[in-house]
Amino acid sequence: MISVEIEAKIRRLFFAEHWKVGTIAAELGLHHETVRRALNLDQRSPPTRRVPSTILDPYKPFIIQTLEKYPRLRATRILEMVRARGYRGSYEQVKRYVRETRPERQKEAYLRLRTLPGEQAQVDWGSFGIHAVGHAKRQLSCFVMVLSWSRAMYARFFWDQKLESFLWGHMEAFESIGGVPRELLYDNLKSVVIERDGDHVRYHPQILELAGHYHFAPKPCAPYRGNEKGKVERAIQYLRHSFFAARKWRDIDDLNAQLRTWIDKTAHRRPAPGEPKRTLVGEALLSERECLLPLPAQSFSCELVKPVTSGKTPYVRFDLNDYSIPHTLIRKPLCLLASPARVRLATPDGTVVAEHVRTYDRGQVVEDEAHIAALAREKRHAAKLRVRDRLRIVCPHADAFIEALSRRDTVMSVETRRLAMLLDRYGAAALDAAIADALARGALSANSVAYILDQRARMRGQLPPIDLVLPNDDRIRDLHVNEHELDAYDDLARNGEDDADEQE
Repeated sequence: MISVEIEAKIRRLFFAEHWKVGTIAAELGLHHETVRRALNLDQRSPPTRRVPSTILDPYKPFIIQTLEKYPRLRATRILEMVRARGYRGSYEQVKRYVRETRPERQKEAYLRLRTLPGEQAQVDWGSFGIHAVGHAKRQLSCFVMVLSWSRAMYARFFWDQKLESFLWGHMEAFESIGGVPRELLYDNLKSVVIERDGDHVRYHPQILELAGHYHFAPKPCAPYRGNEKGKVERAIQYLRHSFFAARKWRDIDDLNAQLRTWIDKTAHRRPAPGEPKRTLVGEALLSERECLLPLPAQSFSCELVKPVTSGKTPYVRFDLNDYSIPHTLIRKPLCLLASPARVRLATPDGTVVAEHVRTYDRGQVVEDEAHIAALAREKRHAAKLRVRDRLRIVCPHADAFIEALSRRDTVMSVETRRLAMLLDRYGAAALDAAIADALARGALSANSVAYILDQRARMRGQLPPIDLVLPNDDRIRDLHVNEHELDAYDDLARNGEDDADEQE
């Protein structure tokens, strides 16, 4: 054996200096065979090891061709394809061969995207879980817009990701940052892109209306290229971990108020990424604001607009809750306009007839007291008419008695209501007889009729009836309850007494 240094010297003298083998052997005092072995002149290639054939061999060309066309195809799918072609071997053999022959995925390189001040903003939704709002479960989402140059951000939480909330977020974002970027970059959201075929995009009509109003150009990312809007993606993660985590809040209004404070005092006071001068985000926003497009004179109308009609009751159902309307508009076509905070109802000519604070609970009845009071007054007037008709029907002398009352200086509603109470207390036959007696005596008042009824009850030895005390609420007082037979309760009481006697 010779050392590595001697072997290197032999190879240098032979290949670089072109000495003969014998000359090298004589100079270094080595056998010429030793020199030849160091130069690998007599070395033959080792015999190749024969790889035994396997049951998969006939299918290997097919597997290679398939992987060249579909590099990410799974081994399980390739197994199904070769079995359909007659393969009867194991899955492990296919998986091992696919692992060895699969083309290596080429690593994708990305360009560093740089934008000019006022040129671009990126927009996206962030999901923050499901939360309880009263009896309802709502998905909490955050609309986020980030200016690509200064990294200034606007964010607001909503209870959904509907188009109306998306438009509302744009409007408030433009007003908050003090201008409009020339280009807005989106993911392929359904609120933005209705249909896409390669580079051909069909935008949502309301997004185009919004873009026309604020003069910006909507631009969706390429499919499956979320890295193109990495600034807003990182902003959502920053908001999720720095602001939302472990935060306590009463309702969504309180959460948004805390978010505005956090953006002003934390997010906009951090150094702007990529700025060598360590400029703060808020300071960069002041510089970028000069390059933004000016805001239009009027804000964009972002309210949800939909036709609605009430049923028999003066309420309109919207988003799991009922909102009151004037009772004169029941079953008439109305227009509902909903914003994140308010619900308005208008007639087809645009006249607003109701306005309510929006609730995100479920099963709630949101009422305007004026609507209910007007309905109650209408119902009381109708109740008066119904009482008179009822008295005329069950008491033949009531018509003459009411006509005589109308010629006197009395309040008819009080008199008829008193007679209705006497009807419920004494029955129709007793009341009609008392009314006839009062007419004969000329005692034309409900109190006179009540005195006659009470006097006759005492003569028969009956106990005086007890007045029913009701709360001072016309909606309860005007209710009419049908009387039910109480004989079953008397039978129960008698049976109880009989059982007690038997036990004794």
